[in-house]
Amino acid sequence: MSEPPRLIKKYPNRRLYDTKTSVYITLADVKKLVMGGEEFHVVDAKTGEDLTRSILLQIILEEEAAGAPMFSSDVLTQFIRSYGNAMQGMLGAYLERNMQLFGEIQKSMREQSQKLYGEPTKLNEELWKQFMSFQGPAMQSLISAYMEQSRNVFQQMQEQLQNQTRNMFSGFPFPGFHGVPGFGAQPAGAQPSPGDNKTPGEEKKS
Repeated sequence: MSEPPRLIKKYPNRRLYDTKTSVYITLADVKKLVMGGEEFHVVDAKTGEDLTRSILLQIILEEEAAGAPMFSSDVLTQFIRSYGNAMQGMLGAYLERNMQLFGEIQKSMREQSQKLYGEPTKLNEELWKQFMSFQGPAMQSLISAYMEQSRNVFQQMQEQLQNQTRNMFSGFPFPGFHGVPGFGAQPAGAQPSPGDNKTPGEEKKS
């Protein structure tokens, strides 16, 4: 039977208390737990509210401010614009799935590295970094091809959604909606009413 996730309590003074080791820890210690693949939960010591996501976001913020950011300003801007958007849920699922795939690639490459160089050591880490530097262009090419494929899939999804919208609302002639056939347009074969072609002056005379 697997052990339950490690419980970390956050107190009003913002200190983090590890209930497993009975000591106070820092965000750097929490990061080590993440890197080590250990599951944990962070809760408010008073209310029991789950603060795990908040702590993880703090770690990301520190990493982004450390001088080697992963996300550009454009990417962060797109993230912010996605909140409240109809595609928000889809984007979250897309990012989650891609991060899972990326993690699987990392795991596979590390396993191959261990087969070639043995268990991780400081020397092996240097060899690993050199190996990755040589593989950089190839990896970049693969990632670019994958992103291009993803972009094409999103375009196809967008076109499919637009077609479904047209089919769904084509029978409802809502006024003023000219972007979709059937919205604001008269049905085929329908004759205009007598007042449709009159100018404002002619309407007053009549």
